[in-house]
Amino acid sequence: MRVVVVLLFALLAGCASIERIESGPRKLGERLQVDIDGAWNHVNAPGAGPALTWTMEGLPVDQLLIYTGLPSDRAIHAEGGGPQVKRFVFKAGMRPDEIAALFEGMLTRDQSRFTLARIAPAQFGGQQGFRFDFDLLRQVDHVALKGFGYAAVNKDQLFAIVYLAPRLAFFPRHAARAEAIAKSALIRE
Repeated sequence: MRVVVVLLFALLAGCASIERIESGPRKLGERLQVDIDGAWNHVNAPGAGPALTWTMEGLPVDQLLIYTGLPSDRAIHAEGGGPQVKRFVFKAGMRPDEIAALFEGMLTRDQSRFTLARIAPAQFGGQQGFRFDFDLLRQVDHVALKGFGYAAVNKDQLFAIVYLAPRLAFFPRHAARAEAIAKSALIRE
């Protein structure tokens, strides 16, 4: 939620930009390519973190977080908050359950409640990765969210796509599009 607050503040302060991402193939970062069906909005704000943040309906309604090759020893979230704030750092060699736990930690830094519903092997980026499904009760407004993520590690870099939105109203509306983006992902050597 801290990322959402930072992004909202940056938007209001005029420090952020929103770019419309149209349908079609897109190269993201140095090594990730995805196919997009339907327009998304890329929210770009200083200090937002290592993931690209996309939305269909606007923040904080829905979020598609795209990690385009996070190197080992880097936090999966925006830095800040002082030394007392726990950091969730990706390390090369982590198991899928440990990587899913990083996302749990990131999403619960504001005391939100995370429940991992499922984790299983899955193809992602043209290689063996994993998928995880989760529920999140957001602390700031007590909205029940549903989400999923796909992830894989290639050359000691984390590639992931995580989608989350309010369970009843918005998740069913755009989950198939987010899933299609994840399934189209290709990690280039």
